[in-house]
Amino acid sequence: MPQVVRSRIGALHGPSPVPPLPHRFRSLADRESVDVLHRAARVLVASLPALTDRLVEALYAQEPAYRAAIDSDRAEVWQEVHHSLRHNVGSLIQPREFRESAHRTSRWIGEIRAEQGVPLDAVLHAFRMGGAMVWQDLVDETARRDPDDIRLLVHVAADVWNFVDEHCGVVADAYRQAERRQSWRRENRQRLMVAALLDGTARIADLAEAAEMLGLPEQGRYAVLAVAGGVAAGGAGSGAGAGAAAASRAGAAARPPVELPAGAPGATALWHPGPDAEFAILPLTGSPGELGELAAALGVPAGTRAGIGSAVDGLAALGDARRLAETALRACPASGGTVLLDEHLPDALVVSSPALAGALADRVLGPLDRLDPADRDVIVETLTAWLDADGSAQRAGARLYCHRNTVLNRLRRFEQLTGRCLTRPRDAVEVSLALAGRRLLGG
Repeated sequence: MPQVVRSRIGALHGPSPVPPLPHRFRSLADRESVDVLHRAARVLVASLPALTDRLVEALYAQEPAYRAAIDSDRAEVWQEVHHSLRHNVGSLIQPREFRESAHRTSRWIGEIRAEQGVPLDAVLHAFRMGGAMVWQDLVDETARRDPDDIRLLVHVAADVWNFVDEHCGVVADAYRQAERRQSWRRENRQRLMVAALLDGTARIADLAEAAEMLGLPEQGRYAVLAVAGGVAAGGAGSGAGAGAAAASRAGAAARPPVELPAGAPGATALWHPGPDAEFAILPLTGSPGELGELAAALGVPAGTRAGIGSAVDGLAALGDARRLAETALRACPASGGTVLLDEHLPDALVVSSPALAGALADRVLGPLDRLDPADRDVIVETLTAWLDADGSAQRAGARLYCHRNTVLNRLRRFEQLTGRCLTRPRDAVEVSLALAGRRLLGG
């Protein structure tokens, strides 16, 4: 309850040690009215247990949000109410002595109720109920002692209710700060749990807790999406880079680096930052072709690379799913785009062993490096077009805007320079992997 009347009383008791109230109003309090208030307040102090009982009963009857707390531990709620009333009613008599302790009590109540999940509106309602009950008791006691003094008590009414509002502000501020701390702890726990799942370091015993915390089935089917380049590469997302912007999206509150259309498989992705890429856990339904549908629907900005790993079963396998997504990401062209690992397994083999892929590329394509660069690039381009056309010189020529015979001549020249035979399956496979190595690894 209130620390009363500072504007007019300051002239009687010396300057106030606290800043003025934020609410501007004209106090009507004078010495006579304050004396009336003090007399009534002293009676309230002597009967605080009874007042506490009545307020707890009123809270139980009128504020549903408090019923569970009272049913759970009535003695604890009673002590909280009694502590608050004792300090706040004391503020009516000795404002300077009780002000800080009353504020501490109000802050403590705001924090406790936030941690317990009691709605802020209910907490503020409880404070106003207490204020109303104390004010009514002040009026009743004054009327009992001397009804004529009621007119004097009214002079401090504005001061009393202004102080009630002040304490409501203290409670609300403490409540919101506690909520922010809770939210940060919750998001941090979620971030750490997701990091452990994606790293493959989560303990089996923690999987049930992780499933409940993240709202994901422990034995569900999942894939992981990895995104890098473009916006993500600059660290402006929850998973790209290691800057403050990355951390800010760890709780998935900010805009993800790629668009997942509503209704698409994995649309409820859970994003998480990584040092070189941004990852999303994609819950799947298990329907055939859903990863292909997701890859087709993925909104990837220009210059951004996205890799989707193969599906895995259960949260325990998310570490494997992340590594598969990283492999798919490495198989993505530097210019950007989306690679679905299941549809690019030969490329995945190449990027999974860069040293061997580089050695194969040098062995197969090395003889072309002795040519003029322009001449070499024409042969490589023709080889690539011919392989993409499933060995059709006609279709390859159409892609290259040249005659099929020109394509065949360039292919024969390649065979002469390298000693490879493109009609031999083993050589064709090696050439295809060597070209993928040069394209994906450079050189």
